[in-house]
Amino acid sequence: GLNFIDLMVRQGNIDNPPKTPLVPGFECSGIVEALGDSVKGFEIGDRVMAFVNYNAWAEVVCTPAEFVYKIPDDMSFSEAAAFPMNFVTAYMMLFEVANLREGMSVLVHSAGGGVGQAVAQLCSTIPNVTVFGTASSFKHEAIKDSVTHLFDRNADYVQEVKRISTDGVDVVLDCLCGENTGKGLSLLKPLGTYILYGSSNMVTGETKSFFSFAKSWWQVEKVNPIKLYEENKVIAGFSLLNLLFKQNRGGLIKGVMDKLLNLYNNKKIKPVVDSLWALEEVKEAMQRIHDRGNIGKLILDVEKAPTPLVS
Repeated sequence: GLNFIDLMVRQGNIDNPPKTPLVPGFECSGIVEALGDSVKGFEIGDRVMAFVNYNAWAEVVCTPAEFVYKIPDDMSFSEAAAFPMNFVTAYMMLFEVANLREGMSVLVHSAGGGVGQAVAQLCSTIPNVTVFGTASSFKHEAIKDSVTHLFDRNADYVQEVKRISTDGVDVVLDCLCGENTGKGLSLLKPLGTYILYGSSNMVTGETKSFFSFAKSWWQVEKVNPIKLYEENKVIAGFSLLNLLFKQNRGGLIKGVMDKLLNLYNNKKIKPVVDSLWALEEVKEAMQRIHDRGNIGKLILDVEKAPTPLVS
């Protein structure tokens, strides 16, 4: 699976980036080739998907068994590679952090991306949840059925949301950071939850720019705790990779994956795969994410031959 965090790793916009040379990638799917001595519950030949702490973009990957899950029979390998990061992130933000319930409303940015589509699908499993989404206008036709109210990502979405829902929304999921923090907080109803889960505005141009990186953070409004108390608002952050690899919550994630696979088996959710790319085409695939051209998930397929360039 190809994720926005991979672009941030490439540009050095993360805490303690690993030393080069490194193999990027945090999720994959494939067939079990070998097992550690004490591994239970898996056999050689099993179809599985997994979280990996780097090194996922490879033909052979090794990861602790607690981060590995069996693939349902009717799920393809490309769907499985698109599943873990996006759906676990979306599920945990909606149900573990924001406590989504019937009748609530959610605003999600980048509604056409992998997490955005997972959020929209999971919201549809709860009655009467209203989803407000922002996305590039060329994606609207493709995703309009999954989102209740869709806005152009460059439009003044704050006014648009308030026109439809005068008192705002219950949950704001923000992967943009920067100047959107203040806007998101201003849209929250009392007891509403604002969750920052990414920083895609920090990915800039072709090269790493510490100036633009600092500028993006500088635009985050200073959050006043007294104001949060007076307005009854919740502000939260979510990082799946830190939860998995730094905070040892693999057991919690396994419980979430069980629930998600149950939803998949009951045809309630289905990963959206944008396109498959050969490993040699990773530069072009990353550019497609950078330009926000994708609807759903980009997958690197080790068995795919590069597409010949048309003259």
